Amino acid sequence: MWTRPLASLEQGRARYGKRFTVRFPFTPPFVLISDPGQVKEIYTAPPDVLHPGEGARVLEPIVGTNSVILLDGDAHMEQRKLMLPAFHGERMERLTDLVSAVTEEAVAGWDGQVVALHSRMQGLTLEIVLRAVFGLDPGPRLDALRESVAKLLKYSEKPISLVPGPRDPDRRDRQERLFNRAGPLKGFVDVRERIDALIFEQIGERRRADDTERDDVLAMLLEARHEDGSEMSDQELRDELMTLLVAGHETTASSLGWAFERLSREPAVLARLTEEVRGSDGEDYLLATIQETLRRRPVLPNTAPRLVKEPITVGGWDYPVDCCLVGCAYLLHHDPEIYPDPYAFRPERFLEQKPGTYTWIPFGGGRRRCLGMSFAMLEMRIVIREMLRAYELTADGEGHEPPRRRSITVMPGRGSRVRLSRSPARATVAA
Repeated sequence: MWTRPLASLEQGRARYGKRFTVRFPFTPPFVLISDPGQVKEIYTAPPDVLHPGEGARVLEPIVGTNSVILLDGDAHMEQRKLMLPAFHGERMERLTDLVSAVTEEAVAGWDGQVVALHSRMQGLTLEIVLRAVFGLDPGPRLDALRESVAKLLKYSEKPISLVPGPRDPDRRDRQERLFNRAGPLKGFVDVRERIDALIFEQIGERRRADDTERDDVLAMLLEARHEDGSEMSDQELRDELMTLLVAGHETTASSLGWAFERLSREPAVLARLTEEVRGSDGEDYLLATIQETLRRRPVLPNTAPRLVKEPITVGGWDYPVDCCLVGCAYLLHHDPEIYPDPYAFRPERFLEQKPGTYTWIPFGGGRRRCLGMSFAMLEMRIVIREMLRAYELTADGEGHEPPRRRSITVMPGRGSRVRLSRSPARATVAA
């Protein structure tokens, strides 16, 4: 599951079918399900029966206990309502100019013989999140936060990052302190505390400024009010900002890495897409290409595990308390009954038919569908468009890149290595 994350899923389905159980150390049994009817049953189950928050506890050391990802029931819905306005379509579109400017500046100097795009996409998406979500302006705080976040996320490359900590807060704190001094997570708590200090500085500064003219996500969260009229606490804001950073930075960077890895090996798709983004005929094929990338290489192969809190029947099978039901996005996306020729990279399939609610689930589904979906799609649309306007893209001459796990995500194994050369139009402008 760690060294061959997608092959192991394929092997499980080949041996057991569309529903099988995986047991990890220190966790409840995970039942991986890739039947769309059963996935629908999971996503539409009552919130008091299945708890996605408890199923995602592995993220708690980074995102904190107030994260909308880790909350369940009424607490989750209240926090979700506070955050939804920040991701309204109109609000996202107002960030288009900022995202475009950051992207154009970042990619301007990327031409070279062979470029590993994944690490560059990580830097770019982190910059976008820090400026568009945190509202940070270029300067020492942004630089310090960028450096510390990169260090923190390096810990997710270790297999131990998939093991949840103890449920008891005191015991968890003791364990973290022990790991901080020695072992595979040495230094983790120190890095997290540096990040927290920088985030709390930003929150305090923005509260004092009381600037209502800004369009960043933090500005919206500062305006949000609980049902009793109270504002979000500094700790709540910190936890939600870290959630948006972790969920919106690494996942989008890996999705973009896979997009360019796929495009460099599909010349017909690349030619049609390049013609569209350099012309003025809309962005239908660009959207379809993004949707096909997320189908072919969902960076979260499994959607949020849902811990069974009350016995439930799904697909005619009775599940007891304390097991996790998991919609497997990768296997669902590669089911030939749903997607003919599922291993082909063919964006045209999404021009012919829109993605299905329970057959295309890179952002999860139901009431727990990813809040940042619209922002992620905006980022991918702008970055791909700017890259293909600026550069000619070809494969690096090697074979297809193997998937490599980074905590709960899957990234291109060789870093999305492609050849870049300036497009004729941009080369003329540069000259």
